[in-house]
Amino acid sequence: MPSRSRPADTSPPPPRRAGRGTVDPRRIRADDLRCLLAVTRTGRLVAAADALGVDHTTVSRRIAALEKSLGLRLMERGAEGWVLTDAGKAVSESARAIEDALARVAEAASGQDSPSLHGTVRVSAPDAFGTVVATPALARIRRDHPDLQVELITATRQLALHPAGFDLALAIGRPAGNRLVTEHLTDYALGLYASDGYVERYGCPASAAELRDHPLIFYIESMLQVGDLDIERHLPGITPAFSSTNVFAQLEATRLGAGIGVLPAFLTHRSGLRRLLPHEVDIRLPITLAVRREAVSHPAVRAVRAALRAEAADRAAELLPR
Repeated sequence: MPSRSRPADTSPPPPRRAGRGTVDPRRIRADDLRCLLAVTRTGRLVAAADALGVDHTTVSRRIAALEKSLGLRLMERGAEGWVLTDAGKAVSESARAIEDALARVAEAASGQDSPSLHGTVRVSAPDAFGTVVATPALARIRRDHPDLQVELITATRQLALHPAGFDLALAIGRPAGNRLVTEHLTDYALGLYASDGYVERYGCPASAAELRDHPLIFYIESMLQVGDLDIERHLPGITPAFSSTNVFAQLEATRLGAGIGVLPAFLTHRSGLRRLLPHEVDIRLPITLAVRREAVSHPAVRAVRAALRAEAADRAAELLPR
């Protein structure tokens, strides 16, 4: 019988390799690496697409093309978004150097002599610490490097052991795990605070035991995501009468005389609130500065890290008042 001709194969050819186990660099596109970095920073395809000014399907397609070119799985779905595989971390770290090189080329072409930081650095921090301490540091570094994009996400929650969606994170407590490079940034104090109006109306507790006779203001216990802030650890047997997931709402409720607030000292620095029982209730908690391992060597991340350290050192008297 005459043989039938087979239909032509229209699928893309497999990536050519310069040698065994070596990917041909001609198959790697810089735009694909930029998409990988954008998803690495945000943990979300849509957010990465917004940062790049393209559609999210483009980002997905470019990362798939990069994975095919490399013959590697670079990202996988995690509980909080897309996260890098071990291979993805190695590729991402090298891709940052390419991104920096492209920025320097653009700088040279535009005639800029002084080096400037580029790219996007995303910082995650608790509500109060992020607003009062991190924001001034980030604003200062933005003034010095106008081409740098800085993003701050504030939420008082436990630091994830499988990080996604940030380059640096400030967290209450000392997280475990080896996916992050961590350092102790500072301690900060919490105490009991009340407004003058509250004290005039209801008086001051003479001891911690008498706090049971006063309405306490703190976090919602069932929604609290940070074990170090568990009120039972610090004031056993006392249940807050006014609770909020937002520390600024707690501060405002205290200012309005709704009760006695358990508040960070640095947040009450200029509030006019009165400190109660300072010798009996003086809670000290650590703030950890964490960096994703693949971001440690990035110049912009290093600069932001240094700015956060400097700000914490400058604000030591507010964080830990005597």
